[in-house]
Amino acid sequence: MAHRIITQIVVTGSRVLGRAFTEAYKQAQASSNYARAQAKINPNGAIARGSGGMTLDEACKILNVKPPQGVQTNVEEVMERFKKLFDANDPQKGGSFYLQSKILRARERIEAEIRPVMEKAAQEAEIKEGFKPKVYKDR
Repeated sequence: MAHRIITQIVVTGSRVLGRAFTEAYKQAQASSNYARAQAKINPNGAIARGSGGMTLDEACKILNVKPPQGVQTNVEEVMERFKKLFDANDPQKGGSFYLQSKILRARERIEAEIRPVMEKAAQEAEIKEGFKPKVYKDR
């Protein structure tokens, strides 16, 4: 008698967990498909990798800088605004941790946009100068 009750509990629990995992998978798949479709529609829109889904436009508004346009990005201005706002919103000085994290994510989003352009410019500059390996002397 007891084995029958235990078996029913195990079977019922397995069904409930199986359905829950199936529904969670379907929901994750639908969310992924939606994000992929949105990325195709608006390639400059929110990119969820590492920046919390913040758009470039939103990041520029938070830091109050102009959107980067190719190589003419003023990295010093972005860093100056970041440091000023980040320090002003320090929770130990009475600031908001939420705003501080938004400022950090905005800087990361702008850097993610700038990084490939800066790397390409560095490579082109190295090609113009020619290959000059760094030589380190041993003692």
